[in-house]
Amino acid sequence: MNENLERILIDEKTLKARIAEMGAQISRDYAGEELVVIGLLKGAAYFLTELTQHITVPVRIDFIKASSYGSGTTTSGKVDIDYDTSRNIAGKNVLLVDDVIDTGLTLKAVGELFRNRNPKSLKVAAMLDKKERRLVKVLPDYAGFEIPDEFVVGFGLDYDEEYRNLPYIGIMKRSVYEK
Repeated sequence: MNENLERILIDEKTLKARIAEMGAQISRDYAGEELVVIGLLKGAAYFLTELTQHITVPVRIDFIKASSYGSGTTTSGKVDIDYDTSRNIAGKNVLLVDDVIDTGLTLKAVGELFRNRNPKSLKVAAMLDKKERRLVKVLPDYAGFEIPDEFVVGFGLDYDEEYRNLPYIGIMKRSVYEK
């Protein structure tokens, strides 16, 4: 375990098993259909990669980069879209993949943007759901784990661009990010 972590919240084996279950459920829900999977960069990259390996319907992958955090640990309240998908999603089944739903601000903004592009369907898969912090009403259609209001890193989640490569989800020590 990394020395800057308080503890491991979700170990690698548990994490990957749940993601495989989510992929199987998505495959059942979209049986006979094609799916456009769009990941929210950068945090969702690990989750999207693992998840799509367990989806058995035809998948096209793209990304969007949107954030309300910047390099801090609290939301700015303003959602910035730094990179938009170039894929035309009109008439397509779209699965928006996020690492963690926290305040819901980013997901709400991206969801509205995508709904205006007339997809056939739009659903959300989130690796982690932090309901305690929700500022706007958004619910994932597929959720990996509900977690407490802790600052977590690993499996794509970062603190100032570090810790993304940890193979598990860990809780960061407050002393590290409250400097």
